[in-house]
Amino acid sequence: MADEQKNSGAATPAAEPADDLSVTHHEVAGLRYTATAGRVVVRAEGHTDDAFDGHRAKAEMFMVAYTLDGADPATRPVVFAFNGGPGSSSVWLHLGVLGPRRVVMGDAGALTGPPYALADNAETLLRHADLVFIDPVSTGYSRAVKGGKSKEHHGFTGDVESVGELIRLWTSRHGRWTSPKYLCGESYGTLRAAALAHHLQDRHGMWLNGLMLISSVLNIGTLEFHPHLDLAYPLFLPTYAAIAHYHGLHGDRPLREVLAEAEEFADRSYPWALARGARLSAAERTAAAGTLARLTGLDPDYVDRIDLRPEHVRFFTELLRSRRRTVGRLDGRFLGWDADYGREQWSSDPSMDAIMGPYTAAINQYLATDLGYRNDLPYKTLTGDVHPWSFKEFEGQHVNVADKLAAAMRANPHLRVQVACGYFDGATPYYASEHTFAHLEIPAELRGNIEFKYYEAGHMMYVHEPSRLAQAQHLADFVTA
Repeated sequence: MADEQKNSGAATPAAEPADDLSVTHHEVAGLRYTATAGRVVVRAEGHTDDAFDGHRAKAEMFMVAYTLDGADPATRPVVFAFNGGPGSSSVWLHLGVLGPRRVVMGDAGALTGPPYALADNAETLLRHADLVFIDPVSTGYSRAVKGGKSKEHHGFTGDVESVGELIRLWTSRHGRWTSPKYLCGESYGTLRAAALAHHLQDRHGMWLNGLMLISSVLNIGTLEFHPHLDLAYPLFLPTYAAIAHYHGLHGDRPLREVLAEAEEFADRSYPWALARGARLSAAERTAAAGTLARLTGLDPDYVDRIDLRPEHVRFFTELLRSRRRTVGRLDGRFLGWDADYGREQWSSDPSMDAIMGPYTAAINQYLATDLGYRNDLPYKTLTGDVHPWSFKEFEGQHVNVADKLAAAMRANPHLRVQVACGYFDGATPYYASEHTFAHLEIPAELRGNIEFKYYEAGHMMYVHEPSRLAQAQHLADFVTA
């Protein structure tokens, strides 16, 4: 009988995936809290020929949740946080500014070397809200279930649905539907957050209290350098001017004075000059090139040769070429070296080079030792495995979710938004964010729900200590307002 069963060819059913969580207890800066780290199985309802065929497991998503011991969950706010990419884990917000522990890595011009350290974060947002950090599928320890298709999650809609389902699941399991709820996203995570605000309302009836958008991009069209599409050039100009100022190319002029001039030129004369094309007279072209060169720190002849259009990576490569240094994209304060200085574009981003090692070492050590979660999978801090990322929903148009945020705000007039911008952020420039929000389709009565905060730092502004302290206070004020 045993042989008959063995040779019958009947397949053994695959084990149903289960949550894999580690719960630990901690204290930092007088706060006693519980940390829950691990993978949660996310499921989706399935239908075949209009027949319900179960709640099928789709992904095992990694998250770290911090809840303050003894707090009243009915009134205690909760913040769901994630980074961007697409392809980034939540490590940057987790260990950079929000969580109870933070990376110690130094800053531009004064970086520490490996091995890197962690320190208590006395300014953690846990003082004011519970925190849930989410790694989207294929980042961190998050993966599609065995036999599942990862690419189902590697796109705009699949990503919003899986992250949204984890938020709904955590909220329901922990009895937090009546808690004040916030989303905190960085970079592509801001686009995700805006889409989620609409998705959670529309799909689950979950109204939020606020969005914290760090290094925001809701309209990718504002960042794209395409032939015959000139929107990005004026929107990047104030950031170019800020970076040039940081590296001493504006003398002793105050930064805000330089930015005001760059913004004025970006608003009026620069778009006009670009739009004129061959109709621009020789004198007008010379004047435009001269102003653009003075603001950006580039050579006037170079500006003329590139037809008044410095693309951002070309700018980072060209700005300090005479010093044989390259400039960071994520943070223009960081400098790097290259293999040669005749190339058109640098071979790597010096600011990414500076932060990748410290944050990757810290999260791997922290999860295993402090939080007691171990997994033999590699923790994917930042991965290209999610590409190609699908934006099929936006075929034939720019990827833009400003309309979704506007719809969410019109339906929920209590939804507040904080937008955090780094002056030296060459990935999501602050003036592009201002442009997007100036065109947000909301009534005048809701404009007061939006606030901007600015920092003399880059994309991850919290690697700059004065900015980290200021931002921690701004986030606390926003959640407790």
